[in-house]
Amino acid sequence: MFFSPRTWTPLNRRRWANFKANKRGFWSLWVFLALFGVALGAEFVANDNPLLVKFEGHYYAPVFSTYPETRFGGEFETEARYRDPYVKKLIEANGWMIWPPIRYSFNTINYDLEQPAPSPPSRGNWLGTDDQGRDVLARVIYGFRISVLFGLTLTILSSVIGIAAGAVQGYFGGMTDLLMQRFIEIWGGMPVLYLLIIMASLVQPNFWWLLILMLMFSWMSLIHVVRAEFLRARNFDYVRAAKALGAGDVTIMFKHILPNAMVATLTFLPFVLNHAITTLTALDFLGFGLPPGSPSLGELLNQGKNNLQAPWLGISAFCVLALMLTLLIFTGEAVRDAFDPRKTQGDQS
Repeated sequence: MFFSPRTWTPLNRRRWANFKANKRGFWSLWVFLALFGVALGAEFVANDNPLLVKFEGHYYAPVFSTYPETRFGGEFETEARYRDPYVKKLIEANGWMIWPPIRYSFNTINYDLEQPAPSPPSRGNWLGTDDQGRDVLARVIYGFRISVLFGLTLTILSSVIGIAAGAVQGYFGGMTDLLMQRFIEIWGGMPVLYLLIIMASLVQPNFWWLLILMLMFSWMSLIHVVRAEFLRARNFDYVRAAKALGAGDVTIMFKHILPNAMVATLTFLPFVLNHAITTLTALDFLGFGLPPGSPSLGELLNQGKNNLQAPWLGISAFCVLALMLTLLIFTGEAVRDAFDPRKTQGDQS
């Protein structure tokens, strides 16, 4: 098969062997991918709409499309509310419904609580409800997805910019390095969190606005590491040989030097990803993050702070964050070992 390790080059097989040798990172990757896969399909796990409806011999998929109540014999042209006892009775009289494991979405309010919100864990709400009667487990699943997607997107974009800037700075050196270094010192000396709070108060924050605002500062995380690697490698013999053979600067930078600098770069990538996730969580905790009502782990932590009599709120958010960040760090360590040329299979020292 194309993706089989047997068809890889000896170098890639050695890297895969080193990655598997780090058992902690190897299994952390699979656990994280399993959790992320569940979160990506959150609509099929936690939803207030059924997955499939059969009514009068016809099949409907409310998880993909919206249907008016009149389609099922109701009186209103508005979207059917499948949790409504009236609509449930209409459908079940002439068909059936298949529900997801959790019959709540991140914004579904449970009006049938036996105790005032926030209510403790129960058979209907496995992790309880928040102070607005919304299911905590559903909000955790959706919040996990937003946090990971935001962190991955920010890490990829900031890494591209930071690696490119560090490569230019370290390869050319001289006045280019001097001017860029002075700019980075000034730009990096700004109070990032305060500026993010100020900018978030001027515009209506959403996923993309927060991504752009944080990208303005997060790209500096890798620039010093890449710059140091390029400063060290630009006078090596293989670089001089490539120049003598007529190779261009871009080819030398990204084809010859960058692969040798990736070990140090990959070491910092999990920390960049974790920083992106924790910064988003901090902004949501302070109320300057995602729009109100969005599923957010930071907002859930804030609810836990404001409702000390409901410990399941803070504990749920903390456990998810701690597990997510730990798995990412362990996976990053395994990736670092895989790309480290000094590592041999089974050597974890």
